[in-house]
Amino acid sequence: MRTYPNLLTPEEKLSDAKERLNLPTIVVICGSTRFMTEMAEADLRETAAGRIVVKPGCNMKQSHPLWADPVEAEALKLRLDDLHRAKIRLADEVLVVGPYIGDSTRAEIAYARELGKPVRFTHPDVDPATGALQ
Repeated sequence: MRTYPNLLTPEEKLSDAKERLNLPTIVVICGSTRFMTEMAEADLRETAAGRIVVKPGCNMKQSHPLWADPVEAEALKLRLDDLHRAKIRLADEVLVVGPYIGDSTRAEIAYARELGKPVRFTHPDVDPATGALQ
């Protein structure tokens, strides 16, 4: 009887590739884009600690020609949500930034936890269930 090796899942292949490439820990920053300044500070600190950082790249709360049209803005928002979920899949851990957690960030935390990703908070006194300070 011939035995076949177990096939790796895509997640296992990614983990194996990162290990073989000897990549540093990859951290994805999550949180409301109203905290972009705090995200930049978190990026600086995580990078200085030797981690690769990915974070939101568009702040749709600030006006910009790319999302000036409401129809285009809605389509872009959906694409950015998908892109951020891809960043969560790529990352080794999640860092939630800011003193407030809204619905989108709460969904990202749940998604990361479903994937077994560790989640850290810059404000550990924020309740992820309600989004408010405890």
